[in-house]
Amino acid sequence: MKVQRSTFFAVTGKSNLHHFHSSSQGITISELDSRQFLSKLLERKWGLHSPASPIQQISVSSAKGIDKFSFLNNTRPHLGDEMSKLKQDSSFYILRDDLLHPLVNGNKARKLDALLPLLEDHKVTDLVTCGGCQSAHTAAVAVSCAERGLRSHLLLRGEQPEVLTGYNLVSTMYGNVQYVPRSRYANREEMLRSHAALVAGEDGSVLWAKDIVEGLEVMDHFSSSKTSRRKVLIVNEGAGDALALLGMFRLVQYLSQDHLLGKKRPVKFVVDAGTGTTAVGLGVAAMSLGLPWEINAVMLADTFENYKRHEDRLIAEFARQFLDSVFCSSLDMNQIIKWIDRQHPRKFGKILEGEVEMCRKIAQETGVLVDPMYTLAAWETATELVHEEKSSIVVMLHTGGTLGMFGLAQRYKSCFTNLKDFDTISKT
Repeated sequence: MKVQRSTFFAVTGKSNLHHFHSSSQGITISELDSRQFLSKLLERKWGLHSPASPIQQISVSSAKGIDKFSFLNNTRPHLGDEMSKLKQDSSFYILRDDLLHPLVNGNKARKLDALLPLLEDHKVTDLVTCGGCQSAHTAAVAVSCAERGLRSHLLLRGEQPEVLTGYNLVSTMYGNVQYVPRSRYANREEMLRSHAALVAGEDGSVLWAKDIVEGLEVMDHFSSSKTSRRKVLIVNEGAGDALALLGMFRLVQYLSQDHLLGKKRPVKFVVDAGTGTTAVGLGVAAMSLGLPWEINAVMLADTFENYKRHEDRLIAEFARQFLDSVFCSSLDMNQIIKWIDRQHPRKFGKILEGEVEMCRKIAQETGVLVDPMYTLAAWETATELVHEEKSSIVVMLHTGGTLGMFGLAQRYKSCFTNLKDFDTISKT
């Protein structure tokens, strides 16, 4: 497993001070300030009724080599203090965020958790965003907006598929879809801005999601304006803004309760990284709470350098928007985020032989559906960590992707035709 650590986060193990450090500046939060900061940060309306998700325990057994793993799911495992009393060898926990909502599942619901109530508070009428043809993000936005009586406008990269299925079908049914040539899609900011202006019309108003937090005066005018027929908000691809991190804060605070994972127990979190926003959110939240957690982010769609750039941008944006009451430090100690290569690296979007069969095997043995594009990568890493790490518990965040399987079945027909048992594949 190739590991590249983030240099952005640090947590001391010698005192009650928790340190937030960047390449240009650091922010230090005392234990008291940390509690007050978290309380203020989380004292808001949320899109999800509760931060809770089912936590299950996956036992891993191996006969001969990595291809011989078998799995067993305990849907009601012991948590809290009971975790320390029981033998944790060869098992990992899985947070079933894929069960949050029938259509808006996984990390998409977390990213929108803090944003959705603000749309209603500021009387937004339309939301513009973008994504790939099978974007779970655009589907989540479309459904969430429709549930609140808002219009969504979704710019999808490429051409309309011959048969609508999966997230593409959901986006089409719940939102207003327009397919955009890849050459135009490459300049996302200009594409989103121009389309939002078209939606707003001459008497409409347009703002970006970050303006909700940063431009309070502008937002007051935006929400109180009676002359604007349409009030259009632009959300970046994948909801990759600092506002999306707040949902991770809410989740981490929930999980750190004593009857769940607790605050003192070392935890190795595993999450698949598309944009990397979820991993950054988990890391910042764990740091702010002073938790002895390590976030293992499996890189899927980009290079380490680009993930780092995205991380740096998110941290700078988050500090600007939410950390106005803390002071600086220059400490750089133990890092929290580890950017990890996938077990079997490939160009993003590719499926390797045997991976669909592996997903089927996992589903049949545990009742948990993972997909070969995203969540299988996290599952593989969690399985690997179980056999490497004995001092920490391993927790996988299931980021969803269930409907993505329908799109993959259409795109990779040969992989889904005449499925063989995984054991048969591994012998060939």
